[in-house]
Amino acid sequence: MKRRDFLKVASLAGGAGLATTSGRAFVPDIGVGARTGVRKDELDDLTLADLRAGLEQGRFTALSLTRRYLARIEELDRRGPTLNAVIELNPDALAIARELDRERKARGPRGPLHGMPILLKDNIDTGDRMTTTAGSLALAGSVAARDAFLVERLRRAGAVILGKTNLSEWANFRSTRSTSGWSGRGGLTRNPHVLDRNPSGSSSGSAVAVAAGLCAAAVGTETDGSILSPASYCGIVGLKPTVGLVSRSGLIPISHTQDTAGPMARTVEDAALLLASMAGRDPADPATHAIPANATTDYSALLKPDALRGKRLGVPRKLVGSAPGVEKAFDEALRQLKALGAEIVDPADLPSHGQLGNAEFEVLLYEFKAGLNAYLSGLGPKVAVRSLADLIRFNENHRDREMPFFGQEILHAAEAKGPLTDEAYRTALATCRRLMRTEGIDAVMDSHRLDGLIAPTTGPAHVTDLVHGDRRTGGSTSPAAVAGYPSVTVPMGWVQGLPIGLSFFGRPWSEAALLGFAYAFEQATRVRRPPAFRDSVA
Repeated sequence: MKRRDFLKVASLAGGAGLATTSGRAFVPDIGVGARTGVRKDELDDLTLADLRAGLEQGRFTALSLTRRYLARIEELDRRGPTLNAVIELNPDALAIARELDRERKARGPRGPLHGMPILLKDNIDTGDRMTTTAGSLALAGSVAARDAFLVERLRRAGAVILGKTNLSEWANFRSTRSTSGWSGRGGLTRNPHVLDRNPSGSSSGSAVAVAAGLCAAAVGTETDGSILSPASYCGIVGLKPTVGLVSRSGLIPISHTQDTAGPMARTVEDAALLLASMAGRDPADPATHAIPANATTDYSALLKPDALRGKRLGVPRKLVGSAPGVEKAFDEALRQLKALGAEIVDPADLPSHGQLGNAEFEVLLYEFKAGLNAYLSGLGPKVAVRSLADLIRFNENHRDREMPFFGQEILHAAEAKGPLTDEAYRTALATCRRLMRTEGIDAVMDSHRLDGLIAPTTGPAHVTDLVHGDRRTGGSTSPAAVAGYPSVTVPMGWVQGLPIGLSFFGRPWSEAALLGFAYAFEQATRVRRPPAFRDSVA
């Protein structure tokens, strides 16, 4: 959305203030205080449960909530610290909120998210007046024919789709030297805790928007680390579900064996509430047909402070890494887990650790080409590209705007691959599943009789560097990602004002248990805090 269009929408966001569940009115975000002029706002701390209670009690409305979040986006995302997390606003958001208020008054709430303003990553289709571009100028103006299945479910639950978030372009599958949080269409997103630090990616804008209170919650997508890593960098909760728990229909694809959407929220309970509204069987996505018949549909009901008591958690010590401050924070987390009744098995390394080699990347190259060609070929007549080859040519023809900082060598490598019937692809896929499932997560959990695995999610956020690209700070996301298994990250600690997360991961369809473990840890530690919007660490 162009700035003049944004201001037209944001100008509608004025009016009555928003009361909280405590009955106090919200105050402006921008004022005297932090170095950037940002001061604490009650939106920093309100959970979905708080918002739902306030809506039910009539203390505020879907319309006043939507107005307030639009105003906060203008204050923090476009002005103030200029986070640049929101790539496009829904021009119908206020009208949708008004209708939801009328509906609540006439018939009661539609579902658990009734009136909640939710942001979506800009690689999730919405069949409305917003575009879906994966951050690429090649898809500028592309309007999906219909909602992604998960968006249908969110609307059915009563969510107000507030807008789309910026991302690492093409979900960070374009260059080996990319800078996370940058896209040709959206520019660079900044970490709200320390503004010169990277937000990680590819769900950069979703993580930043949640951390900074620009929405009630957000949806990201992950192939390997794209929910968990930005959630850790930005100090929020992120869940990568088992592949198939949330439909992939309507997602701009990288990998049909690893892609999934997932919730990004300020608390574990919020993530559980959002997941319950997103998950479900989709006739158009065969992966969802594997959801167990007895799978829970109410994750939040299973969140208990004593969920860790008597549970055996393994530490894949080779995934812990050595980023500054991480080991100390992780050691403290282990003490907390033991105090909560967990039995820690340390070490409990995956037998296949270090054996994967290039197999995952090989799989992603093949699947990206096949999936993207299928997606692009089904778009409307106004789209400039119809294939991966078209996209490569578009980027070359618009180098000044699409490749000012890094290239597209991954796109070239994918285009060079053959069909999914190639023996090289099938061998790589079999290798991934054997090493990360049978001889990886399954093996270590069986041998040690574990209920879950734990490791630091990443190191602290690195300084954004558009010249050299991202700096690796370690991470534990790959085993669950390659296996297609679930993982949840929750704030674990701080390193020089930068948040770091703790990941719980394990067997397929174990989201309820993992969320329970994360909830117990979260409630005991209360590590998360709103961002300070500092200019730098120093």
